[in-house]
Amino acid sequence: QVQLVESGGGVVQPGGSLRLSCVASGMIFSIYTMGWYRQGPGKQRELVATIAPAGSMIYADSVKGGFTISRDNAKNTVYLHMNSLKPEDTAVYYCNAHWARNNCWGQGTQVTVSS
Repeated sequence: QVQLVESGGGVVQPGGSLRLSCVASGMIFSIYTMGWYRQGPGKQRELVATIAPAGSMIYADSVKGGFTISRDNAKNTVYLHMNSLKPEDTAVYYCNAHWARNNCWGQGTQVTVSS
């Protein structure tokens, strides 16, 4: 059974940084496209970034230049490095694993950007 466990969320001031981690189990991690999505208050869930098995990355326009997604296949872990955080980045951040018809979600981790 696939399990995704996120960590690293918290409260940070505007302009600050955080690193989110997502550890996967019960799957062949290296063949999955891994991604981060977020859902802000009163908003729909939206794509933040994805990273394919070969390493190609896609970013939402709103986070380009500030966020970086990376993966460590040896540790079954995907990361999201977030710099220059803004109040509008406040959201629950979800890890996603996708391969063929398999699509799995973590439980989410809260990120709050506030002074």
